[in-house]
Amino acid sequence: MATMFNQLKALAEQGKPVRVGLIGAGKFGSMFLSQVPRTPGVHLLGIADLSPQRARQSLQRVGWKAEQYAARSWDEALRHGITFVQDDAEAMIARPELDIVIDATGSPAAGIRHTLLCCQHKKHIIMVNVEADALAGPLLARRAAEAGIIYSMAYGDQPALIAEMVDWARTSGFNVVCAGKGTKYLPVYHQSTPDTVWGHYGFSEQQVAGGDFNPQMFNSFLDGTKSALEMAAVSNACGLRPADTGLAFPPCGVDDLPGILRPQADGGILPHSGTVEVVSSLERDGRPVFRDLRWGVYVTFEAPTDYVRDCFAQYGLKTDASGRFASMYKPYHLIGLELGYSVASIAVRGQPTGDTRGFAGDTVAVAKRDLKPGEKLDGEGGYMVYGKLMPAAASLRHEALPIGLAHGIVLQRPVAAGHTVSWADVAIDASLEAIRVRREMEDIFRKEMGLGEPRREKAA
Repeated sequence: MATMFNQLKALAEQGKPVRVGLIGAGKFGSMFLSQVPRTPGVHLLGIADLSPQRARQSLQRVGWKAEQYAARSWDEALRHGITFVQDDAEAMIARPELDIVIDATGSPAAGIRHTLLCCQHKKHIIMVNVEADALAGPLLARRAAEAGIIYSMAYGDQPALIAEMVDWARTSGFNVVCAGKGTKYLPVYHQSTPDTVWGHYGFSEQQVAGGDFNPQMFNSFLDGTKSALEMAAVSNACGLRPADTGLAFPPCGVDDLPGILRPQADGGILPHSGTVEVVSSLERDGRPVFRDLRWGVYVTFEAPTDYVRDCFAQYGLKTDASGRFASMYKPYHLIGLELGYSVASIAVRGQPTGDTRGFAGDTVAVAKRDLKPGEKLDGEGGYMVYGKLMPAAASLRHEALPIGLAHGIVLQRPVAAGHTVSWADVAIDASLEAIRVRREMEDIFRKEMGLGEPRREKAA
């Protein structure tokens, strides 16, 4: 089979490039923009950003020449093979020439809207937006399949790389015991706010003042929310069931992966085989973990026979003491710099780089402090709630509020610190598309799981 690169070159030589539209020119989008001019057979037809001027500044910063994004209309972009920068994502998705849409907005509501539009206009979609995928991906993936389009994870982001490793292990005949990633974590981080985040990161006031630092976004990585969102995406793509108690964030270096990330019955920490976990690069006393995996991903798997166990030993694979459990890991991920791999996979192979298959994991809102009626939740990375991973069935039974809806929604009942926010605790605006889609998804999977009707009142 020809490599994807050679197939892209063939598209370029035939004058039939795959045409791509990018929504959101922030950090992830900018990293993709830095690479796409170097990839043959790909024409970035358009960029949609709420601030076209900011998008142009991103293009300039990553090395584009002004003439490469000088198009004043879609027709001019098509005629000259250049890029049209504007602020109307819906108009871009509707363009008949477009093949693939990349959502890099980070907004759950926007991601849902853009995916449904892609279904309507028959455009494949690459979902960088893990916030939208964790909120409604199981239903969006079904809608995409019904529309005959591909709904794909974004290569370069950790969930897609984890899904790739899980697929490698299973295709090779191994039973996947655990899969996940690394991060910097201490239990106190769950209470971190935008006011305390820089101290936890060790950034000085001068560093923060001199760079493009969004405290709420950085805090969502620190307080566990982003890890929970990403592991929900992995759970739903790979059919891996989270622990009932959520992520444990054990301190663990790469040499200890097979010993720690094995079932409790075999001497590890996992409540069951076939789960997800995030490992911390810090010991609980704050010391750095030896050979940590802060920037990487891993999969732990089990030898099905004594023969395979012996092969592990013969080829120097790091295992637990029994020799049965082993791990593979990738120490780094390059985020948007690798996103072109998703574009190529869809364009020349017709395959996603990771895709949502079911509803196994969910990320719910947990109170960082005592919350009072009348307060308006401020979403992931804020002052009030953080995202916690839990099995989807448990989330549905508890009628938990997903973290993706915990922004701008008003509390109508008190919620104590450390407790999960429920649908009944908040005032619901049923006119919002994101809420309608999420509740439709819950109703579908509640029925499929045999959980019965919800206790919460139907929104007006």
